[in-house]
Amino acid sequence: MSTGGTGSRERYRAQVRAEIKQHAWEQIATAGVSALSLNKIAKRVGMSGPALYWYFASRDELITELIRDAYRSLADAVRAAVDSGADVTGLAYTVREWALHDPQRYFLIYGTPVPGYQAPDDTTEISSEIMTVLIEAFSALPVNQPPTPFDTHLEEHRNWAQGHTVPAATLHRAVSFWTRVHGVLSLELAGHFTGMKFDPALLFADEVNTLLTH
Repeated sequence: MSTGGTGSRERYRAQVRAEIKQHAWEQIATAGVSALSLNKIAKRVGMSGPALYWYFASRDELITELIRDAYRSLADAVRAAVDSGADVTGLAYTVREWALHDPQRYFLIYGTPVPGYQAPDDTTEISSEIMTVLIEAFSALPVNQPPTPFDTHLEEHRNWAQGHTVPAATLHRAVSFWTRVHGVLSLELAGHFTGMKFDPALLFADEVNTLLTH
């Protein structure tokens, strides 16, 4: 029995889904994710609103796919950086380059939550791959600081660490790295440094250096 017809239909469906996601990204870049409209996207693709629901059953399903794609893109970028020999500093700049390349993609996963939307668990699993890379990178560095109250807290609540057995101080440094890197990036991408007459890249470099020397 030939499966050529089925294969062609699946390829066509994948192509249309990719086109829908591309128009969704363009709409998000213009009006933000809260304004995402499947009916408007359907017009851009050249189909009726009901027809589009054959490709994505709801707006939330489309948002979920965009979130998965964004997390996967960043996870692949940081893993590729490590595989190419990047250290913690290199990872910081990999994240910054990824964010600056497409701010709307960054804000979809690290910005304000979409009202009424609840991401499925598998998106968290993809995002945890990024933290795993950071933990591995910090595991290669010496721990020179005495334990802090937060270290003790992490030791008691480390289920999120995906089974890593590294010292709590190492987990602390990875978490601090992640929060401070995203703190600077979020402010920069949102335009909060505009008019302050300093180079955000230098601030970013200073924050990364501080994390590695303290």
